[in-house]
Amino acid sequence: MEKCLVGFLNEVADQRKKDTDTIRQHIEVSLDELIHRQNLVMARLIEQQQGGDRSPQLAGNISQCESRLDELNSRRERRVADLARECQCTVGDIQHVGCAWVLPHPQRSDPGVAPMVRNDEVERIAVEATIAYEEAQGRKVESVEAQNRGFDLISRRPHPEDPATAIEVRFIEVKGRSGVGEVALTTNEYKTAERLKNDYWLYVVYNCGSQPEVHIIRDPARLGWKPIVTVEHYSVDVRAIIAAEEKHAQGDA
Repeated sequence: MEKCLVGFLNEVADQRKKDTDTIRQHIEVSLDELIHRQNLVMARLIEQQQGGDRSPQLAGNISQCESRLDELNSRRERRVADLARECQCTVGDIQHVGCAWVLPHPQRSDPGVAPMVRNDEVERIAVEATIAYEEAQGRKVESVEAQNRGFDLISRRPHPEDPATAIEVRFIEVKGRSGVGEVALTTNEYKTAERLKNDYWLYVVYNCGSQPEVHIIRDPARLGWKPIVTVEHYSVDVRAIIAAEEKHAQGDA
């Protein structure tokens, strides 16, 4: 049991490292491109200044350009450092705390809960609508639905001069509804959204039973999510039942 758990945790850690590497590559490529463009702007401004232009407007533009370059370089260094710290997490000693008995939600058929119960056909339609939307925007989509990574799709926008390199990456969780209603994230999905922040996208697809409508939210962890915690059942061991019955019978005697 413990070996299986360690293997699972190591697998999760490996997946997280892959996600982190993907994000780092995206950040380096996209920010390097922005820095390159800003350097070209700065070069043109300096050329004007060296050509004899001493106008206050040019001096102001140079100052703004320098500030923008400082901001972009700082953002790149800060984000790469944050990602490097994430990769330092390791699996330590495992301590047994307790066990949980997982059952279907006791109110899964109630009107207030039924819309949030997974429907495979609705989810399939939602994913297809999301992929179609992304491809229409020029992005390439990879499905990771079966890998339990806290999101369903990875969408990449290829670099115009190097299709093998992505200049934008979206980690997309897809939620579908047959009509219009609330959506819920699992703990894994919510924690992943908190970790990936602006790189995590929630695509809510309404009206999957008729005409799907794709609604897009970036960094959904910032929304006012409320935990769903309901205790509906209590259990007691059979031995306690028998013992209580025998004690009661002895008291009557």
